[in-house]
Amino acid sequence: MKHAITLSVAVTALALLIPNMSQAKSLASTESKNTPSDQSAQSGALEMVSARVSLSQNLDAKQAKAGDQVRTRLSNTVSLKNGPKLPRGTEILGVIAENDMQTGGTSKLSLNFTQAKLKDGTVVPIKATIVGVYAPATRDAAGYPVAPGDQVRDPFSGNRGTVDQLEALPGVDLHSNFAGDVSGVLVSTKHNVKLGQGSEIALAIAPMGATPQAPTSSN
Repeated sequence: MKHAITLSVAVTALALLIPNMSQAKSLASTESKNTPSDQSAQSGALEMVSARVSLSQNLDAKQAKAGDQVRTRLSNTVSLKNGPKLPRGTEILGVIAENDMQTGGTSKLSLNFTQAKLKDGTVVPIKATIVGVYAPATRDAAGYPVAPGDQVRDPFSGNRGTVDQLEALPGVDLHSNFAGDVSGVLVSTKHNVKLGQGSEIALAIAPMGATPQAPTSSN
């Protein structure tokens, strides 16, 4: 009789344990499906490649307003991962954006690059992060002429977090975030932020979407 009672208790305990084990397994399975791994979250950033562009216009934070177009041209040929090749001279287009970064300063210029426009008019949506900004240079250290885009070779070294380039331009700092909604923000606590035509902007870029968009205009 004693053995029968012991067996009965063991069976009851096992019956109570099995649903809990099943529930824990189900919960773990749900969490595995719903929670992306760090590796998956970083996979998009790993597809970014370096690009150098030269600014085709002057930019002035006092005169610029949200939505104004920003035009630049590629200074080097870029082969996008899982995307087309962008030849040198391809336009990289963006806009003056609303500032989404909590950066203190008396003058700010927020830029967001979203399109690569090939010479045949095809528009490729892109995600871009600014990793460096450099003033126009007409002469190198040896005194030889330097064309826009020749100042920086490959500033993108695989950074996946934030970029803080202090004194990117005299009195102007650059702040950008690979996970941010804009490509980068130029901030000054001393004077108005200006970028002259021919300034070089170093980018990390990746294609957005699998299929290039058809041309939207002939401009």
